[in-house]
Amino acid sequence: MKLQQLRYVVEIVRHNNHLSAAADALNTSQPGVSRQIQLLEQELGFEIFMRTRNRIIDLTEPGRVVFSIAQRIATDVAALKSLKEDMHSGNRGVFTIATTHTQARYVLPKVVEKFVARYPDVKLVLKQGDPEEICALVEAGDADLSIGTETTRDFPNLVKLDCFDLHRCIVAPVGHPILAVPELTLEEIARYPIITYDTRYSGRWKVMKAFSDAGLEPKIVMSGIDADVCKTYVGMGLGIGILASMTYDPERDVGIRARDASHLLPSSTIKIVLRRNTYLRSFLLDFVHSVAPNLTPLRVRRAVHEFQTVAG
Repeated sequence: MKLQQLRYVVEIVRHNNHLSAAADALNTSQPGVSRQIQLLEQELGFEIFMRTRNRIIDLTEPGRVVFSIAQRIATDVAALKSLKEDMHSGNRGVFTIATTHTQARYVLPKVVEKFVARYPDVKLVLKQGDPEEICALVEAGDADLSIGTETTRDFPNLVKLDCFDLHRCIVAPVGHPILAVPELTLEEIARYPIITYDTRYSGRWKVMKAFSDAGLEPKIVMSGIDADVCKTYVGMGLGIGILASMTYDPERDVGIRARDASHLLPSSTIKIVLRRNTYLRSFLLDFVHSVAPNLTPLRVRRAVHEFQTVAG
């Protein structure tokens, strides 16, 4: 059994069972990947993948166990490489952060500015996606950590650290009636067309649940993953926006105004997510502490250790 074979299993699953895509990601040939998987299955004595007409369609039940083990081994190898880099080069190397647009645009700029000044020999890479996509990047070993809101998918092998809450506001064009109503209510908000986040974000499904619990069905006329795009269309008068409060800047957002709605709509929690076997390099811990001062290096180390102990 070879580490390379286990890596092939991980990549096939990551690429939705498409052998050609997995082979491209691995910089090898499709027949070569297929042959190595067959050799691994022969050695194990069972099939890892279900096939139809020689096409992989899913993992078998024992294949799911193999994938879980292979994924852990792959991330353990990545942790060993990080340890090697730390021992030989100190504060050097590549630090990859996966995050959502809101964090990249409104939370991280000052943090990144300070980090780059303090660690000039660390190459910082930002990858963007929705909350589930960025957690998947961490899980696969393609990012060192992620910063985003809650996900509907569990990701049981990842350590999730609470940073801070994102509160909600209503944004509307200057002069809109919603800005002048004496008491803001869900009923009042539901009277108007609404522009808000895509369904992949907790900012959408938490808001919709609040309306549903109140017996209301708001009219969502447009959704997006980018608060700046949502604000553009609010400014055009296409609807009122329900967005994270931090995304509104009264100086920059000319033509629109905001009104606090945190008493009506539930907040989302920003989380930093790590692999349980991540080697916690000093600059990673420093970055986390800059994002969330409550997450001291000691607290992060304890949280990861406790997770490892419980998970076994």
